[in-house]
Amino acid sequence: MSIVSELLFEARAAAQSLAALATGPHIRLGVTGLSRAGKTVFITALIEQLTKAASPALYGRRNNLPVFRVHAEGRLIGATLEPQPDDAVPRFAYEDHIAALAGPKGNAGARHWPQSTRRISELRLRLHFDQKTGMRPGRQSLAIDIVDYPGEWLLDLPLLGKSFAQWSRETFIASASAARTPLAAQWRRATANVDPRGSASEEEARREAQLFTNYLRACRADEYHFSSLPPGRFLMPGDLEGSPALTFAPLAVEEGETYPPDSFAAMMERRYEAYKTHVVKPFFRDHFSRLDRQIVLVDALAALNAGPAAMRDLETALTDVLAAFRAGRSNILSTLFRPKIDKILFVATKADHLHHTSHDRLEAILRHLTAKAIARVETVGAEVDVIALAAVRATREAKVGGPDEPALEAVIGRPLEGEHIGGETFDGNSEAAIYPGELPRDPEAVFRDEPRSLTPTEIDYRFVRFRPPVPVRSPNGTLLPPPHIRLDRALQFLFGDRLG
Repeated sequence: MSIVSELLFEARAAAQSLAALATGPHIRLGVTGLSRAGKTVFITALIEQLTKAASPALYGRRNNLPVFRVHAEGRLIGATLEPQPDDAVPRFAYEDHIAALAGPKGNAGARHWPQSTRRISELRLRLHFDQKTGMRPGRQSLAIDIVDYPGEWLLDLPLLGKSFAQWSRETFIASASAARTPLAAQWRRATANVDPRGSASEEEARREAQLFTNYLRACRADEYHFSSLPPGRFLMPGDLEGSPALTFAPLAVEEGETYPPDSFAAMMERRYEAYKTHVVKPFFRDHFSRLDRQIVLVDALAALNAGPAAMRDLETALTDVLAAFRAGRSNILSTLFRPKIDKILFVATKADHLHHTSHDRLEAILRHLTAKAIARVETVGAEVDVIALAAVRATREAKVGGPDEPALEAVIGRPLEGEHIGGETFDGNSEAAIYPGELPRDPEAVFRDEPRSLTPTEIDYRFVRFRPPVPVRSPNGTLLPPPHIRLDRALQFLFGDRLG
């Protein structure tokens, strides 16, 4: 950014912060995660739990959020949804998503997981509570603006500091890894025959962009589950599909070398810069830079299924993600003029796919994945935590095994149609007891390519995906919030300090 652009950006950020303060105490929470990490389900469950948590008609004296202190202490009065605060941002479709989880029109047999996040959306939730400390005890409220956005967009932010030549070089290096080489072969062969100094060609640009996009899509497939795949909009183009800003690809160009204005390299560089200017910068300016707190959801189990290469790539992606955060200890000046993310929560989702005896190991693996990134953020005063949770619990636990076999700690649920394990393919309707295996005690083991040694109670893990749980209703027919694992712990970390 130029100095003038930077000043304009800061002035705009300050104006937005002051406007937010006019609504009273306020938190702007960013919710993101890489593909299929469970962002939509997390937000839907959060809203459903909070809007119904204080209803004695549903729960009686039972506390469904025991770690969420304001509720455990009986000070949560209620939570209400308010009109969308940003006129230019779509509203998060909470009602549609909760209907999907329960089954459209109450048909529980048709229940399904909501569609994944493909664009930015937002929703305002206001918590009403009794404050017991501070200068203003008594009834208070806290507005929480929940901003949902694809994690792939977050991986684009580091591009703002990279030239076309630097991005090209890094992309070629990544594609030459042992695991990615077969996936990149067709694109790299085509690129090797491109003369960067040759004449600009729209047909050649479209061909190169399509082959590069095919490579990125192949990397994201379940079998490989790679995470570090910028530019993010190549996989989620939306209304930009086919535009010049998404019709470019890396080239073998040298840093600092000048190419003729009508050359193929010059055209690719212009389009790369246009992508940064018209796609990445507006997202940073209008949304990302205004966040106060951030939660990053991680589907570590899918990466574990894919193997050590996917785990190492996920580590790279999470390090890049955290480098993009405007993190630091918040104070009154930063609240007024330069918002900072003062709390970041990393979440290993789908903990219900494992027996609870492996949950601490899942957390340890995520801590190992984010260790480098967390160390950097903690030096500037931001608070970071790591949790393994399931915003919607789709399984229950049981011991399985024959009379002459050792009992195994399993999870029971309805696997999605087409899921398979041990030669069995599931139809989506029948319950199954799954023993997924135990995660290793040493978190570094999941990053090593050599075969790991197994204890007598361990097997190679394989995680299947389950359907949403059968919905439960109260005696008066009201839909109860779905069961969860440690969602209350996440709520306490993200909001507890603001609920006195």
